[in-house]
Parts: sequence; C-alpha cells; structure tokens
Amino acid sequence: MIDTEKKILSYQNDTLVKSFPVGVGHEKSQTPIGTYKIKNKILNPKSYRYNIPSDSYGSAWLGLTIPGYGIHGTNEPSSIGKNKSLGCIRMLNEDILELYKYIKTNTKVIIFTQVR
Repeated sequence: MIDTEKKILSYQNDTLVKSFPVGVGHEKSQTPIGTYKIKNKILNPKSYRYNIPSDSYGSAWLGLTIPGYGIHGTNEPSSIGKNKSLGCIRMLNEDILELYKYIKTNTKVIIFTQVR
C-alpha cells in the first residue's frame, strides 16, 4: 500500500513487512489514488518522455497498470518525503532495489490519500 502522506507499506499475508519513505506528485500532477498492479520491472530504467533526464528513474522501475505511472528510484534523493514528482512514487535508490527483489509482477498496489 502507498499512502501519499509519503510512505510505502509492504505487506505479506496481511502482515506489515517494511515501511519506506517516498516522494509523490504535487498539486498540479497528483499521484493517482486507486488499486493497481505491478505490470513490469526494469533495472536501471531510462526515460525518454516529457524531457525528463534519462537517469531520473534511478536504479529500478516498478511499472503500474495505470499507463505512465510507476514506483521508481530517483536522481534527487532530497525529493523523498516531498510532493515533487509528476505523479509517480519516488523512492531512494537503495529502497527501490530492496523492494524490487521481492515484489513480483501482478502484485496488488493500493494508493490512497490525496495530496493536500
């Protein structure tokens, strides 16, 4: 589950496994609330959209079933805990790599709470 109050909670069999700090979208480009699934996983992803620098997604990408959105690392670690993304969920590179190891495609992701 992802609480846009800036944390990601990882559960296994209804038991909290780990909590990670995140950065989310800002008022004009909010992180979409809802229930999605992990559709793909990419190590060292590159971006070629929206004039975003190619290293902006950090060390890993977990694509969501809502097109154009995902959970990813960042080249701006100071943005974690803030509303600075274009709607994706940003994590520290070491945290996304840890999550990447055990999250499988088709894992359910629930994003809740709108940015204030």
